[in-house]
Amino acid sequence: MSELFREAFRTYSAQQARTTLDELGEYAAGRNPKGYTEADVPQLIQQVRSEKPRRRKVRSNG
Repeated sequence: MSELFREAFRTYSAQQARTTLDELGEYAAGRNPKGYTEADVPQLIQQVRSEKPRRRKVRSNG
């Protein structure tokens, strides 16, 4: 009997995760005005990193 409840919970949990991911996907699609794709991500990361000022390394004398 407990195995039946465990399987039911797994199924329920998986369905909830799918629903949440679908909702997040719809939200994200509405917030992508420039139409970025997954292939654009590495270039965008590189662009943001190049705009940030680099921190200087701290030297210790001991």
